[in-house]
Amino acid sequence: MNLHEYQSKAILQRYGVAIPRGYVAETLEQAKEVIAKLSADTGSEKCVVKAQIHAGGRGKGGGVKLASNSTEALQRATDILGMQLITPQTGAQGKKVNKLLIEENVYQPGATEPKEYYMSILLDRAKGCNLIMASAEGGMNIEEVAESHPEKIVKEWIDPRVGLQDFQARKVAFALGLEGQAFKEAITFIKALYKAYMEADASMFEINPLLKTSDNRILAADAKVNLDDNALYRHADLLAMRDLNEEDPLEVEAKDSDLNYVKLDGNVGCMVNGAGLAMATMDIIKISGGEPANFLDVGGGANAKTVEAGFRIILKDPNVKAILINIFGGIVRCDRVANGVVEAYKAIGDIQIPIIVRLQGTNAAEGAKIIDESGLKVFSAVTLKEAADRVKQVIN
Repeated sequence: MNLHEYQSKAILQRYGVAIPRGYVAETLEQAKEVIAKLSADTGSEKCVVKAQIHAGGRGKGGGVKLASNSTEALQRATDILGMQLITPQTGAQGKKVNKLLIEENVYQPGATEPKEYYMSILLDRAKGCNLIMASAEGGMNIEEVAESHPEKIVKEWIDPRVGLQDFQARKVAFALGLEGQAFKEAITFIKALYKAYMEADASMFEINPLLKTSDNRILAADAKVNLDDNALYRHADLLAMRDLNEEDPLEVEAKDSDLNYVKLDGNVGCMVNGAGLAMATMDIIKISGGEPANFLDVGGGANAKTVEAGFRIILKDPNVKAILINIFGGIVRCDRVANGVVEAYKAIGDIQIPIIVRLQGTNAAEGAKIIDESGLKVFSAVTLKEAADRVKQVIN
């Protein structure tokens, strides 16, 4: 589950990770109040207005603006709130900005110039360890640094049996070239960040930029947090942070029906039972000359209800020209799935696109007979090649 920046920072703050002072606004009236409150708190009218959407690259898209006074800050809020923000991660359609984070400007000049760094924590699945990555080349172009100068990315793996050790926090801080008070603050920051990552059951923390201020404080100037969906049952408070407006409506509907669904950009919808079979089915679609329109796993207990829910979700995608149902009858019998397909088809009504059903496993022959004798625009297949050929016929 993705979080907004302000939500991510709220989690970090619980664990003692230093963040800038800031407040959230959903209307211009709230923005005006927040700007005044922030000015009173900090003693300065200088601030930064940030669009809150689930996408990176907001600054490049015009969703992050500095303001030198309260009047300018309100104008920035007026410009950003409600805009359709397009970034490299949103696609051409962009995302509507419904919330703003208005923060103090922590890039104030002083004895030294503020400097940006990069830091993230994530799971390295190949090594079975959490990984801290950091770089002295932080900021908006960290992707270019990783591609062109990978040697500038510091990596520190954490043994899950003992957790983050003090020497590892010091090692990362040294690698960033920090010293003095900033070095000490960085060690505290890294330890608090790792504790937050572990206790929130996160799959990724990304701090970009990690900022050393002109007075040598270490702050999370920006934060991106991704939580492990499978652990949210342990965190009712974090689950309450879910913003449905930022999620694909079809994926939200699928979750409500206990379906695993991911929308793609192709023209052939697929419905399967099992993630591995789903990947194979997507390969079949590619081989046939089509493009998968989705990943949809109905689980081991596929029945008329789940099949109907899957149908309705797939059919809401206007790009879908055909549907391939690929079911292995292990836990569930193929004849029951076939009856479920027929019932779901009749319940939905007028389906204009062809449906190919491949059933293998327990009672597969009986299932194919039910499909063939249904009188509906549904075609049965037995082998993977036959399923691919059927898809090719109906999309060409």
